Amino acid sequence: MSTTSQASQRIAALLDENSFVEIGARVTARSTDFNLKQTDTPSDGVITGYGVIGGNLVYVYSQDVSVLNGSVGEMHAKKIAGLYDLALKTGAPVIGLIESAGLRLQEATDALNGFGEIYQKQVLSSGVIPQITAIFGSCGGGLALIPTLTDFTFMEGTKAKLFVNAPNALDGNEISRCDTSAASFQSEEAGIVDVVGGEAELLAKIRDLVMLIPANNEDDMPFEDCMDDINRACAQIAGCVGDTSIALSQLADNGVVYEIKEGYAKDMVTAFIKLNGVTVGAVANRSEVYGEDGKISEKFDAVLTPAGCDKAADFINFCDAFNIPVLSLTNVTGFKADKCSEKKIAKAAAKLTYAFANATVPKVNVVIGKAFGSAYVTMNSKAIGADITIAWPDAQIGTMDAKLAAKIICDGQGADAIDACAKEYEALQLSADSAAKRGYVDQIVAPEDTRKYVIGAFEMLLTKKEDRPAKKHGTV
Repeated sequence: MSTTSQASQRIAALLDENSFVEIGARVTARSTDFNLKQTDTPSDGVITGYGVIGGNLVYVYSQDVSVLNGSVGEMHAKKIAGLYDLALKTGAPVIGLIESAGLRLQEATDALNGFGEIYQKQVLSSGVIPQITAIFGSCGGGLALIPTLTDFTFMEGTKAKLFVNAPNALDGNEISRCDTSAASFQSEEAGIVDVVGGEAELLAKIRDLVMLIPANNEDDMPFEDCMDDINRACAQIAGCVGDTSIALSQLADNGVVYEIKEGYAKDMVTAFIKLNGVTVGAVANRSEVYGEDGKISEKFDAVLTPAGCDKAADFINFCDAFNIPVLSLTNVTGFKADKCSEKKIAKAAAKLTYAFANATVPKVNVVIGKAFGSAYVTMNSKAIGADITIAWPDAQIGTMDAKLAAKIICDGQGADAIDACAKEYEALQLSADSAAKRGYVDQIVAPEDTRKYVIGAFEMLLTKKEDRPAKKHGTV
């Protein structure tokens, strides 16, 4: 492997020291059109091979922008496809480090066929081995499908570009008005990119992720000795109903939270945490975001949005495919109500409902605030398959706010009658206790005791098996 190219330096920084073994180093372009035969194409513009991260086997390809701008030709694509074949045989993740001009025009249909071969391997690998891509330079046109076919996409924050159509090619747009290829747009607006940062930060984050998730869909859950007290009281968690990212840090071993798509649909938190040394996927409603100064920087209604539902559903599907248990923190009063949302909310909420209901991994739901209407049902309720439902004592579970219900029930009556009705409705129909009496809540737990009860629930569910009707696949 060349020690000078940026592509090889990225591999060295990503993997454990001196662990990389290159495959196909002598491959070059076969095409002779447009005098390509006279052009030196070492490794055909992509370095491929294997190594370890924290002792775990991974396969890596890194595009070399110094060779024909890292463009994808026939042999370039065959090297990546061959890497996928090895990864599938051995059950190990594939990590792609992308910087490329895209399709190699001099190779035309051979290059197009190469794109298709990579897509095919990615589809076959989906749900079998984790796929991770990191974008460090240009990733445009058909190449943009490669990171979006993978499970996790990382993007360098200043120089990287991700696009199908370049910003200046969009009707009514030019790059100074809106850079649709920038990391900020792709992470915050499009929701395609999971993590944004500097190059060294991204490589470190990929290492962290690889050590959190299984090597394949038949691998045991990642486990490490827990140095944190499993019975530790979460003294501050009751004040974290609004910002559930902070609530998850209270629950997690050593307070470590690995958030996915942090900049997108902030009303929904998706993150990996460890509970007693075992990786758990967490999905949580959020109505407040606290900045680094400790003050509220953003506020949202406690409702499900189309983007939040899509974000959570995709995350749950990954967890289910790789046998990662799912924890949900529920605080939701309904669905986003505006014209733009109405176009998508029914389908997005259906997708989230399907993801929770379809997942056969251990599922624990903690109702930490309000759980109203069908939005509550969608958020991992017992009705759609949560194995254990826990509620905090002051949680509210029912159809709607007590005052609103009282106004409907006592229509035409005075304010005193409405107030009395609201009080009665809250006790009979909205309290966590009333839901527990009907069997919809399994345990009412003080907020500070949440960690030990959640860990206990997941340990009890460790051997869970659940049969489903035989089918090729669902269609939602």
